[in-house]
Amino acid sequence: MPLRDHFRSPLDDQTSWEGFQGQWPAMIVLALNRRLPRRYAAEPRVHLGASFEVDVSTYEKEDTGFSATPGEGEPAGGIATATWAPPRPTLDVATDLPDQDTYEVRVFDTKRHRRLVAAVEIVSPANKDRPENRRSFVTKCAALLQERVSVAIVDLVTTRQFNLYSELLELIGQTDPTLSLEPSALYAAACPRTHPADCWRFQGWSHSLALGQPLPTLPLWLADHLAVPLDLEGSYEETCRVLRLD
Repeated sequence: MPLRDHFRSPLDDQTSWEGFQGQWPAMIVLALNRRLPRRYAAEPRVHLGASFEVDVSTYEKEDTGFSATPGEGEPAGGIATATWAPPRPTLDVATDLPDQDTYEVRVFDTKRHRRLVAAVEIVSPANKDRPENRRSFVTKCAALLQERVSVAIVDLVTTRQFNLYSELLELIGQTDPTLSLEPSALYAAACPRTHPADCWRFQGWSHSLALGQPLPTLPLWLADHLAVPLDLEGSYEETCRVLRLD
């Protein structure tokens, strides 16, 4: 079945892309858990990067103060204390630190204290809309790879013309010969970092995607010599069926 455009009319008039991308990880988990060896378990993780204000309260007792003179807020024989005034900051600006949208599937090795071994990252528009958000996304992927967590990136976002797999490679100083000078904004890629023999290796499986075309199957690596198929097309179509997307 063909890949649809979930970010433009008419499909986004029928259902939101947030609903689709919130449901897709669950469908991927269902498919993976049928294939994974028993020691491994997949679970979805969805976090929307909304802004939350943290209410930090300071609790003070009434009539409590600081004084160098006993009897004036300090018990007799007590140690006099004084507040410390920090120096002026060298930087003081208004800013909004980005909180990333996360549409993700995580695979754990249950025989190794639930060690995270693989992550499937489904890109959202917010992951691509600003340089700092793109940098945050690829830095997260690089950190996972550094910890020997294999990463799969799936990007169906048609409203932002960036390729985060390409930016990830640029961050770690690598290139993929299959990518053009202007790589497709729709793509899927699998990236393990393994140590199968006498050295560390980074590998990539990259696929350009196109509307109207089926999605590929990626290798999802669980260990140096163990991978399972990540059937994107099957889970995608099941998600569309559940959400009644024709």
